[in-house]
Parts: sequence; C-alpha cells; structure tokens
Amino acid sequence: MKRIVLTIASVGLLVGAALAPSARADEWNKKTILTVNETIQVPNKVLPPGTYVMKLLDSPSNRHIVQIFDKNEQHLQTTILAIPNYRLEPTGKTQFQFWETPPGQPKALRAWFYPGDNFGQEFAYPKAEAMQIASVTHQAVQSTAATNESELTTAPVETVTEENKEVAAAPPPPPPQEEAARETPAPAPEPAPAPAPEALPKTSSSFPLVGLFGLLSLGAFFVVKSIRA
Repeated sequence: MKRIVLTIASVGLLVGAALAPSARADEWNKKTILTVNETIQVPNKVLPPGTYVMKLLDSPSNRHIVQIFDKNEQHLQTTILAIPNYRLEPTGKTQFQFWETPPGQPKALRAWFYPGDNFGQEFAYPKAEAMQIASVTHQAVQSTAATNESELTTAPVETVTEENKEVAAAPPPPPPQEEAARETPAPAPEPAPAPAPEALPKTSSSFPLVGLFGLLSLGAFFVVKSIRA
C-alpha cells in the first residue's frame, strides 16, 4: 500500500514579539501548510501532488468551514463543510486522517487536527462519494448536499452508512378491468313508492249535529211559550 507523505507546517507555533499579530491570526484561522507527494481527494475536489494552505473561513458564526488555497494563497481550490471531530489527547503538531477508498481512487482526506486542539474538522462528502467510502471502510461517513459557500453556513449534515441504499418503491399494479367490474357491487334498486289510499279516512264527528238540534229545540220552546202567553 502506498504511503502518503505529508509535510505540515503550522505557522501558529511561531513565537516572538514581532510575530505576535500573525500568531493571533493563525490561532483564529488555524492556518496550516500541507505538502503531499501523491494525489488526494477532498469533498468535490481532487488535489494533485503539491503544497497547499488550509484555513478556517473567517466566519464567527460557523467555525467548521475549511478553505484550501494554493501554496501562494492566490487561488482558492475549494471550500469544505466539516463537523467537530473530538480527540482525547491533543498533540503539539498537526495531524491528518484519511479514509480508505475503492481501488484506483486517491485516498480521501477525513479529518484535520490543529496543534493543541481537542476538536478538529471532519469533512462531509457528497452522498455518492460518502456511500463509496462507507462501502469500503464499513464505517459511517458524514455527508452533505451543499456545493457552494453560501449553502455551507446552513447546510445540514447527515450520516451515511453502507446500508443506506435508496430503493424506489414501485406503485402497485392496477386491477384487471374484468376483476374490477366483478368486484364493483351493483347499485341497489330504489324502493317502490307507497300506493295512494282509496278513500280518505273519516275524521268528522256527529257532535256538531247534536248541538244544532238542541238549539232548534230551545228556539221552538220559546215560540210555543210566547203564543200561549
């Protein structure tokens, strides 16, 4: 297996009154010079052998966005979203960790630790690359869909494992027309209207006739009485 040779210089380790402003700046942006003797890959970028400068983006709200420049800091190579990676024992020198990758692909940079820091930067790869790395290492790999600097400050980070395989569920087939017609119940017949009654029910009473007969009798009584008088 080929070994990647790294030459690293953390300028923040320089001391002296004349260099104090520069040292404070390096403590803020974690400026590190990285030299590699073979091609490596970082999220969305392949870096050929050479010397590079790594810095944290000058953002007080997010201290996990890493910028990689050429050795003269004239050209920005890429900007990477990272998450905190904790180590129990910080060291006095910069450390890098790499992922194993499928055969034929360059090693993938996993994490960067600045001298004396407990927390380093673990890089989040696009999902396709993260799944490839996870399939080789059998470990969880951080992933993000962010592709530009404006998205990095708010982009979510998810964990990808070798079991994360997207399978689109096929919709169920429609039932055959014959079966659908057979399964559809026939509409129930409407109830027939009730027949009309032949004769209206008798609701009148004989009490009014009895009252009328009484009045006529009373009137006849007064007429007879008046004649006799």
